[in-house]
Amino acid sequence: MAESSPADLAVAFRSFDRRRREALGDTDPSIASDLSSTLDEHIAAAGALLGTSADAASIGNELQTRHAEDWEENTLDELRSHAIAAGAVLRQIESRAASQRSGDAGNADDSYGGG
Repeated sequence: MAESSPADLAVAFRSFDRRRREALGDTDPSIASDLSSTLDEHIAAAGALLGTSADAASIGNELQTRHAEDWEENTLDELRSHAIAAGAVLRQIESRAASQRSGDAGNADDSYGGG
């Protein structure tokens, strides 16, 4: 993502909400509330850089519609950094949710009394 274009970044930011839902799956969202907060902080920081609201869809729209001549390289670099960090947080959410599902499956097996 080091050389991501604004269009690439738009796709990434627009995917964050969906990817969070997919990462959590059917697990209780509270198991990753700290990580979700960190993800939201990266999204909010990107929104602040662009002067948009702190939601991924608005950020994606701004990235897509801003003209190329209006971009400053340092702003793009900061946006890339937030996108990379957000992706790492999403992988942590996915890992924690998978661990929770594994633990739940193990607990369900342990609670079976047999017969």
